[in-house]
Amino acid sequence: MPLHSSPRRELGFLLSDAARALRTVVDQRAREFGMTRAQWSVLARIQRSEGLKQSDLAAQIEIAPITLARIIDRLSATGLVERRHDPEDRRANRLYLLPAALPVLENLAATGEGVMQEALAGFDDHAVQALSLQLLNIKTNLKTCHKPSAFSNEHGDDHE
Repeated sequence: MPLHSSPRRELGFLLSDAARALRTVVDQRAREFGMTRAQWSVLARIQRSEGLKQSDLAAQIEIAPITLARIIDRLSATGLVERRHDPEDRRANRLYLLPAALPVLENLAATGEGVMQEALAGFDDHAVQALSLQLLNIKTNLKTCHKPSAFSNEHGDDHE
């Protein structure tokens, strides 16, 4: 006797499949710029919060500090990001974009906009806002109910 899945459970599968498809497309587009999705994500977050502590960024994107350190090493080696010592905490580094990152970020932003235009074809602005709010509610519900484990942080999707 086959088990029937509820519409709520089916939505879970659909959300997972859509997220995986989005990650796949973004991975492909990131490679066109010689970078990974994780590097793209880190660059965009540094742009939003320049001067952010490296440890705070790792917590924010829920990856292990050593994983973020490797990503920052690569971005530094390509002249996009620099670490500066935190004047208030000599053990901490703060992250800043270098001038070479600005045109890269402009291209990445345009690419990201294009990906989302493709993904949301047929959605009007009202539908996008409503979906965003609903997804935010799902995220909030899950964060409230379930704290991420060390394993999920260490082995999640956001690392290279």
